[in-house]
Amino acid sequence: MAQKEGKIFVISGPSGSGKTTLRDCLLKDKKFRLLFTKSISFTTRKKRTGEMEGRDYFYISENEFKKKLRTKKILEWTRYLGYYYATPRDFVSKQLENGKNILLCLDLKGALKVKKLFPENSVTIFVKPPSINELKRRIEKRCSKTCKKEIVRRLKLAETEILAESKYDYAVVNKNLKQACKKLQGIVLRKTIIDKGVR
Repeated sequence: MAQKEGKIFVISGPSGSGKTTLRDCLLKDKKFRLLFTKSISFTTRKKRTGEMEGRDYFYISENEFKKKLRTKKILEWTRYLGYYYATPRDFVSKQLENGKNILLCLDLKGALKVKKLFPENSVTIFVKPPSINELKRRIEKRCSKTCKKEIVRRLKLAETEILAESKYDYAVVNKNLKQACKKLQGIVLRKTIIDKGVR
């Protein structure tokens, strides 16, 4: 019998929605961590305090990024606030073929591209803030040293992304982290264990 291919779980949402925090919450549980092979993205932005090469991102130059793009080493990419972010194509394809599940945190463009390329193997999950006002508070808190112009830009982009919620398979409102994480866990279990016929 041929080995069943893995699935790509894509967690997406506007800046400040808590998608990365939710992903980390999910992976803190060993049961869920063992379900995934984590994909590390490329980025051309500088490493932030506390981040590690090969754990958070692969930090590359813009020239390196363009070379990988030309040689089709990139599955999806985006440019956000002047920096490039990309998912390694070879890694994802190999893991799916080996029956492994992959967990990605992507923007709207990346999530929809993955869904288009892997319609049978992808599960897209949109993380929503409880309200625009709460989102604004979160963005202002995390960008306290960022100019007001950038905060306005992030909020405007967030409003566009929220309108695309219907394009996703599932939506999780991140009002209470514990409850949102529990809902995310339920989606993952439904699309892995139950879909594979494991009881």
